[in-house]
Amino acid sequence: MRFDRIRSALSVSLIVGGALISAAPSFAAADNAYDGLWNVTIVTKTGSCEPTARYPLTVTEGRITAPGADVNGKVGREGTVRVSIGPAFANGQLSGNTGSGKWNGASGGVPCSGRWEASRQ
Repeated sequence: MRFDRIRSALSVSLIVGGALISAAPSFAAADNAYDGLWNVTIVTKTGSCEPTARYPLTVTEGRITAPGADVNGKVGREGTVRVSIGPAFANGQLSGNTGSGKWNGASGGVPCSGRWEASRQ
């Protein structure tokens, strides 16, 4: 059950929707302006997922990854974030060294949602 909660919360990370993205030009990471290590804080607003969680995510050539997690996501040239982890999905916007957005997931089959914030190390 705890793993489901963490997995749902991690889906925000960021930073969490890249599995749902096609290779559209707006998501081509030509200049890699957002590459680096990002610290993501996830806050649950509705549902029974963890109230708050923090995760490190890495952006490399516009692709989002996380240690030990099945993360599939991208950051577009304009900082648009879309990422998924299993059935959970997050989207938002990065600008400079910060970012924020919304996420949706589930814990034990119960829907959860909230917001996320990120800062680059």
